[in-house]
Amino acid sequence: MISNSGSQPAAVQLCYENINGSCIQTPYSPVPRVILYLVFGSGVVLAVLGNLLVMISILHFKQLHSPANFLIASLACADFLVGATVMPFSMVRSVESCWYFGESYCKLHTTFDVAFCYASLFHLCFISIDRYIAVTDPLVYPTKFTFSVSGLCITLSWTITMSYGGSVFYTGITDDGLEELVSALTCVGSCQIAVNQKWIIIHFLLFFTPSLVMITLYSKIFLVAKFQARKIENTSSKGESSFSESYKARVSKRERKAAKTLGIAVIAFLISWLPYSLDSLIDAFLGFTTPAYVYEICCWFGYYNSAVNPLIYALFYPWFRKAIKLIVTGKVLQNGSSVMNLFSEHE
Repeated sequence: MISNSGSQPAAVQLCYENINGSCIQTPYSPVPRVILYLVFGSGVVLAVLGNLLVMISILHFKQLHSPANFLIASLACADFLVGATVMPFSMVRSVESCWYFGESYCKLHTTFDVAFCYASLFHLCFISIDRYIAVTDPLVYPTKFTFSVSGLCITLSWTITMSYGGSVFYTGITDDGLEELVSALTCVGSCQIAVNQKWIIIHFLLFFTPSLVMITLYSKIFLVAKFQARKIENTSSKGESSFSESYKARVSKRERKAAKTLGIAVIAFLISWLPYSLDSLIDAFLGFTTPAYVYEICCWFGYYNSAVNPLIYALFYPWFRKAIKLIVTGKVLQNGSSVMNLFSEHE
């Protein structure tokens, strides 16, 4: 057996210096390494703390207990889990170019990555259905989208995505037909999951189908919202506004505002994950030739979506900003804090 040390130049660094078959490490110099850790680390902190604040706000304050908000809390849970169980380990892999967490957690990490990110997508899809009903029929909406319907949507989102991630990626059936490639890429300190063309198409369709549903529904939502706004404006200008019409106008305005905010969250998700989905699809048909740094950029572009949603809520939801202030200042620990009013009169 030929010694690795005798055949490799001194400049070559390995992930595990004392283990045969170790992957070659291509580390960054100190300054870029610190910058990358700061950039990726800030994403981790935002994803974990931001989504934790969303969950605490909705679950603690009774005024926020609604079917739609519970969907948002479950979405925040998926994004929180991305920040807590996926991003920190991906950060080390991206910066150090080595996987130091073992083969078993490599599979589990990939399963979590796929399952939690798809859970976000499915939640957003169900939220778009909720918003469509709310905007097109605001007065009947409370009887259509109930707590039981919201619970069913949440259950389906988690069941489908966790089952898919666990059964497909944890078992390793995605590399059927790629045994030679897997063997060539396998080394100690690597965490690369090969996905054949059949599964990459399924993977892409699971992204594309809910995305198409969301784009279609939000397109209809904004057309309906535009029509409603024009109708309300015409009614008001003619002085024909009755109490029922005025109430309907206020409800419609509130639902349109919520739809707009969540529409921005959907657009952010699609922009974040589209590069990764397209890169994975194209790469599978071009012999997996995508450079590692392109793959890492696409991954982190997607991961950062988990940190973006709380920022969107903070920008567009005054009640969320007020809830954050109460949580950070510790006022949520006071008796009766759960029934505090988070809404101003004009909301």
